Amino acid sequence: MISLGSRLKYLRIEKGLTQEELAENLNKKFEISINKGMISKWESDKSEPRLDYTKNLAEYFDVSLDYLIGVSKEKGAWGKGIQDDLSEMDIFTKAAHKVGHEGPLSDEEKDKIALAIQIALAKHKNSR
Repeated sequence: MISLGSRLKYLRIEKGLTQEELAENLNKKFEISINKGMISKWESDKSEPRLDYTKNLAEYFDVSLDYLIGVSKEKGAWGKGIQDDLSEMDIFTKAAHKVGHEGPLSDEEKDKIALAIQIALAKHKNSR
């Protein structure tokens, strides 16, 4: 299985970007604070990006999370499928209520839960 770091490096080079340029582009697009050193560590698999940074990377490169973390060989498109499938029943709000959350969840909270589930399932699939 290909690592997230290898996949990230491939995508960056495919776009013709240096690590510094990628960091600048991500910072501008998502209003975050990533530097060249962080990208270097991610690409060399010395560390992994936080969940929100992983989401930003997938969105920036317009690939699925499964592709980015090396589970799938198909690039897919960022955000396609999972949120559409899950939003029909609003299972996130029901699950949140079961663990004590009151009131509805925002779209951002639902997106974060969907992302966490997708990553957890992909990692579980890899560990088999």
